[in-house]
Amino acid sequence: MANCTAIIVGAGRGHRFGGPLPKQYRDLAGEPVLRHALRAFASHPAVTQVIGVIHPDDRDLFEAAAAGLDIAGHTPGGAERQDSARNGLEFAAGLAGGAPDLVLIHDAARPFVSHCLISGVVKALEHAPGAVPALAVADTLKRGADGRITDTVDRTGLYRVQTPQGFRFADILAAHGAARGKALTDDAAVAEAAGLAVALVPGDDDNFKITTEADLMRAEDMLSAGETRTGFGFDVHRFEPGDGVWLCGVRIPFDRKLKGHSDADVGLHALTDAILGAIGGGDIGQHFPPTDPRWRGAESHIFLAHAGEMARARGARIVNCDVTVICEAPKVGPHRAAMAARIAEILEIAVERVNVKATTTEQLGFTGRGEGIAAQAAASIRYRARSQA
Repeated sequence: MANCTAIIVGAGRGHRFGGPLPKQYRDLAGEPVLRHALRAFASHPAVTQVIGVIHPDDRDLFEAAAAGLDIAGHTPGGAERQDSARNGLEFAAGLAGGAPDLVLIHDAARPFVSHCLISGVVKALEHAPGAVPALAVADTLKRGADGRITDTVDRTGLYRVQTPQGFRFADILAAHGAARGKALTDDAAVAEAAGLAVALVPGDDDNFKITTEADLMRAEDMLSAGETRTGFGFDVHRFEPGDGVWLCGVRIPFDRKLKGHSDADVGLHALTDAILGAIGGGDIGQHFPPTDPRWRGAESHIFLAHAGEMARARGARIVNCDVTVICEAPKVGPHRAAMAARIAEILEIAVERVNVKATTTEQLGFTGRGEGIAAQAAASIRYRARSQA
């Protein structure tokens, strides 16, 4: 398989957009716009590595947006987008393993790039040195001056071009080197100036670029207009001799511990089952059987992160999580904030979408007798109204 590097260009400051943050770092469904684009490429089987091109002042923002994703690195952009793309190409050429065979150059502010679109561009590079996704212009085009129409433009053969724009790496690197100092609007124009043939592949109306606040609102609507489902989970573990318990990803010193094949974190186990239930993904035992020695003593955040990734892979986002820990001791209250923060970190969602609470059974039943701890959880997920295939 060819080595294919994706370069996500996000070095702009978004002056047209306004606001304190560049548009690629604005919140979209609980995550930065940029993260949606990074994840699409990092999870695509044809993409070998992903790199970012960023403004030097945005390093912390980029690293937060890319946290937990398999990103090869980032490099500063230039004065113009053309300079930024060239910097990204030169950075990719210097990575361990040598220059890639193919490269995909994508705008950071296009969060809805699908795997299908990426695959189409990569496939086209088997027969052409360059390929871009494009949509035929459907609207009537007018040319105007001084507030009046001066001409009707023939739209035959006109296209709206999107990203990712794909190229054979050596060709586009050389083309960018030759185009220094020119003002070209996209990488396809750079390729054209060098005499490279660029193929057109079908674009996607959903793959729009977020440029204005209205675009961001449209993006939010797209991610919130789908079906909502709720799942429920329950788990229980008995006490055994020890010096602390794991609850909702936080270790609490205690005179006992919970007995289990893994670390016996009842809170994370219940929440994992709740998410799996919401997406119709079975239960925790199907994915991590207690008979499998690989999971002996495993940290339960592995299970919860897996459920979260399954939800995202199915085109869903986690709307909220609610966990109730049931025990007489230890006291959960002092640790609730840390527990919510840890769950949010594992699932890569905003902490405002997580709630942790505790209750007792008034000394009734096995939890009331101090024999163990139980937990129940509910999770709501919302499927996107559009396909991510």
